[in-house]
Amino acid sequence: MSNTIQEEFGRKGRPITDVDAQEITRIEELSYDLRIFEVMSREVFSLSSKQTMRDVIDLLRIRRISGAPVVDDGELVGVISTEDLMRALTQNDLESPIRKYMAVNVITVKSYEPVVKALETFTRTNIGRLPVTNENDELVGMITKGDITRGVLVAIRKDYKEEEIRRYRVRHLFEDITSDRTSLTLRYKIKPRDFVNGGQASSHIKRAMLRLGATAQLARQCGIAVYEAEMNLIIHTTNGGILRVQIEPHRILMQTTDDGPGIPDVNKALQPGWSTAPQEARSMGFGAGMGLVNIKSCVDKMEIFSGAGKGTRLMMEIHLRPNEKFMASTEGTQKPGI
Repeated sequence: MSNTIQEEFGRKGRPITDVDAQEITRIEELSYDLRIFEVMSREVFSLSSKQTMRDVIDLLRIRRISGAPVVDDGELVGVISTEDLMRALTQNDLESPIRKYMAVNVITVKSYEPVVKALETFTRTNIGRLPVTNENDELVGMITKGDITRGVLVAIRKDYKEEEIRRYRVRHLFEDITSDRTSLTLRYKIKPRDFVNGGQASSHIKRAMLRLGATAQLARQCGIAVYEAEMNLIIHTTNGGILRVQIEPHRILMQTTDDGPGIPDVNKALQPGWSTAPQEARSMGFGAGMGLVNIKSCVDKMEIFSGAGKGTRLMMEIHLRPNEKFMASTEGTQKPGI
């Protein structure tokens, strides 16, 4: 017999605030959408471990940076920062090789990961800059909080006008449609271990909702919920699965199905920090055990049907309030739902 659990939570019959939705903002939305390679600095100024700490002074001064990766024969072996330089200056030891002062336990992020992963790493480590590597662990860039800020601002400027035009066109597609129950179904096949493309489906879903007239906050709630569900398929399934979203005038139904190993204990899976993610996923920063917790904060209802060896079906539902209805913007005309 498979485990079945149903939870009622989230907005509790009242308008959700930014606090309720874990302060979901446009910045957070972009932190999920943008990939690190889109905002990172590709021009990397590196040093070798054989160079001296005096060379560090020259590089940091000329390039006006606060740290640099240390690379020997194409391999990232360390990071040198202004703090390391201060230690050398204090000891009047500028002629010593960089390897004496550099940090060797290098914390990196992957170029294909969402920007939110870099933000989480900055918060957890209190490091000012992070080397960026590709799927082959090759150094391809550096990222700082400043890079993220600039990348977000560029993204906002780039898509604002284009997005407004798309939304206008899509909303008006449904003006003349009349039926007792009209719905739009979006369906995506999610591949297992496809970390490079992870999050693309949820990004497409969120944009579709915005173009159909959803409020920004509603689209962000849905986007985060389906992102976490999508990543669960990538991380935990054997053959991948299906992500389906059904958009109706008064609600949004989201569902993932897979034939993977299933969840032996659903109650444990709902506990913050509990995860069965493989080491491969953990090494890339995924599988922290917060996916279902994040989903809970963004939906009105969730059901999980699963059991060991039986696959998993995750059902999520958001109920729309009057100010969240999918309506075209032409004034004075009754607009049908989608």
